[in-house]
Amino acid sequence: MEKQLQLNSRKNKLKFSVTVTLKKDVLDPQGKVVKNTLINLGMNNLKSIRQGKYFEIEIDANDESKAEESIDKMCKKLLANLIIEDYTVKKIS
Repeated sequence: MEKQLQLNSRKNKLKFSVTVTLKKDVLDPQGKVVKNTLINLGMNNLKSIRQGKYFEIEIDANDESKAEESIDKMCKKLLANLIIEDYTVKKIS
């Protein structure tokens, strides 16, 4: 019985990755510092770096589209500042 519950709980879990980045027209001072530091370390072929945030979210759900809607709400309410950031959501196996 306990093994069956563990199997069912694994089946109901969906995993998503969320990448949050600054919008293209927003200055990225942290990315600029990283870029300059790498150039100072001899990586002269570096063109640009934009910094962002990465989240892996596991959610208990059977319906993939409803789970993705939940993740989207999380992004809009907390994970991303929609004024200056964009985000992408991808399902992980």
